[in-house]
Amino acid sequence: MDYRKNVRVDLHIHSTASDGTLSPSEIISLAHSLNLGAIAITDHDTIEGSKEALAFGIPPALKFLTGVEISVLSDPSFSFTGSFHLLGYSIRLNDPDLNQALYKLQEARKNRNPEIIKLLNNLGMDISLKEVADEFSEGQLGRPHIAGLMVKKGFVGTINEAFDKYLGTGRPAYVDKYRLGCRQAIEVILGAGGIPVLAHPVLLHIKDRNSFENFIAELKKTGLKGIEIYHSEQPPDLTAYYADVSARNGLLMTGGTDFHGSIKPDIKMGTGRGDLFVPYELYEKLINS
Repeated sequence: MDYRKNVRVDLHIHSTASDGTLSPSEIISLAHSLNLGAIAITDHDTIEGSKEALAFGIPPALKFLTGVEISVLSDPSFSFTGSFHLLGYSIRLNDPDLNQALYKLQEARKNRNPEIIKLLNNLGMDISLKEVADEFSEGQLGRPHIAGLMVKKGFVGTINEAFDKYLGTGRPAYVDKYRLGCRQAIEVILGAGGIPVLAHPVLLHIKDRNSFENFIAELKKTGLKGIEIYHSEQPPDLTAYYADVSARNGLLMTGGTDFHGSIKPDIKMGTGRGDLFVPYELYEKLINS
């Protein structure tokens, strides 16, 4: 009997390098203590988390994939209102084109923060960017950090409420930012030797399955290699559906919790909200692709 059938992996984890609350070294230590078989640190638009994890050192029993989660422009050919992100796995961290593209994305995140704060001030909230920076000293500051301070100061009860009422798309303190085009993002990942995977398809909010399958077919033509079929927001029926779409299109299947630490306290590393199981074989197929 193959013991790995009972081994979990978590290929979608965020560290303090972006909007998580655990450092890369703390993530490695926690993953090891949880007996996870493999993990990937996939910070938003930065590879500093992967760099720090490798510098810290990976225990022999834990497999590690370099990773990133890239913000991508919505495709005007398809109707969806949610967030479009691509995961890149097994990327070369010193690739110049990847680093240049990520730098532009990081600058876009940084430059919109003052605009968000200004809008919140106009809504009557006494909050400053310095307070956000003092509260969250590590990583690149963004909306989750602003939301965290909003909770601390009592403007909202939870981070989800901050996004639902103020910071989410179309809300009164939402500010858009620069994103890579889909083709460019896929090319950047492939150029760095990586594997481009569609992140959490449920969050695209594509209304019907025909549109979703046409969308996947177009992404595959552009170079997409996989779909994240397991995710904390994707219920079992959608996991089965995304697995079927992946199989019919000859795409890899991946999965992870989208762990952020205390930013999303209900999502635990390795198990999501308690029952997520991402099998080790998906990691093996990913690295052998």
